[in-house]
Amino acid sequence: MKKISLVSILALVGCVLAFSQNKHAQNTLYPSYKGLIMAGYQGWFQLPENGVIYPDENNIRLDMWPDVREYEKTYPTGLKLADGSVARFFNSEDKSTIDLHFKWMREYGLDGVFMQRFFNRTRTSESRKKSSGILQNALDASSLNKRAIAVMYDLSGLRATGEDCSSIIEDWKFLVDEIKVTNQKGTNTYLHHKGKPVVAIWGIGFPDRPYNIRNIGLERVIDFLKNDPQYGGCTVMLGIPTFWRDLNSDCINDPYLHDIIKSADIIMPWMVQRFSPLLHNDMDRYRDVILEDMKWCKKEGIEYVPCVYPGFSWHNLSKFEFPDDVKPSGSIPRMGGKFYWQQMSTAIRSGAEMIYVAMFDEVNEGTAIFKVSDTPPVSNVAKFVDLEGMPSDWYLWLTGEASQMLKRQKPLSQKIPERN
Repeated sequence: MKKISLVSILALVGCVLAFSQNKHAQNTLYPSYKGLIMAGYQGWFQLPENGVIYPDENNIRLDMWPDVREYEKTYPTGLKLADGSVARFFNSEDKSTIDLHFKWMREYGLDGVFMQRFFNRTRTSESRKKSSGILQNALDASSLNKRAIAVMYDLSGLRATGEDCSSIIEDWKFLVDEIKVTNQKGTNTYLHHKGKPVVAIWGIGFPDRPYNIRNIGLERVIDFLKNDPQYGGCTVMLGIPTFWRDLNSDCINDPYLHDIIKSADIIMPWMVQRFSPLLHNDMDRYRDVILEDMKWCKKEGIEYVPCVYPGFSWHNLSKFEFPDDVKPSGSIPRMGGKFYWQQMSTAIRSGAEMIYVAMFDEVNEGTAIFKVSDTPPVSNVAKFVDLEGMPSDWYLWLTGEASQMLKRQKPLSQKIPERN
């Protein structure tokens, strides 16, 4: 019988202690991202102090209008519908709003969402607490509806100089200790992958960002999330540019990005606006990008999540962001869902085992898949994208169909499904 050395015993004891100190629940309804379609969730539509959302048509910063018929609470805006009635909007801070959204996810088969947590919410203890209500309601709703949920840190708002992203470390501690993000009161549905909670960081490698990724402490944050004995043990997913592999086009030309990618577990290239149904055979290009990305990732032992989106419109918001370069309305048309389905079927056929949808509720950029109105407000100033005559739940239904095909519960169809 071999003798066990003292060093081996101490190492074993150390591992046991580290495991016992970890604050994450060990069991979850979602132990793996594989087989799931997750969407991004903004949750940023909040009610102003005066109680009137979008007081007039000159203040509109969104290109789609939600279908609000099922909401328990809605609020007046300064816009009118075609029949002359006041157009109403929801408030993301209302618990009933979050409950309804997660109910839709369950009813239509969307597996869950990444809750966007913008960097400015992580800066101070006050900003952490102030911004935690929506996330808390989402955790409760995800548990009730048995939908997967995870946190995605968005580096938008990180300053160019004098600031790194280390406040994410303190924010994650706050979410674990105070919000119990990985240890919900009811059924634990926090998304895991390979038995570890998934934490995403989005906004790494984009040239239009003011910060230099070499100087913002990314390595420290990733190391903490992966290795801290109490708060770590996480699977780290990075949101990066589409053309990260070649370090060109929408990506910074810095090989350090590849070093950061290799330190993570999963990558999700952001593909919104990079592909269009208006370009001939663009799905062939989409397929080729996915296949080459997956080949690179397999060699490096990293997992890969392709991004799918239904369309894009940024006209009203661009008037504020780019007054000298106002974008056209509906610049990437939805084509009645055909563009969305082409991406879904192409990604699954190419071997994708997990998918990220941009986004659940993003009506600012016209990428929302939740229930949107086909009869938006009328305006001489603002322009809205409608649903081209499709029902308001069309994209939720398509997402549920794709989820079944990803799970091989239905045969994969390249043709957009027909709804009975």
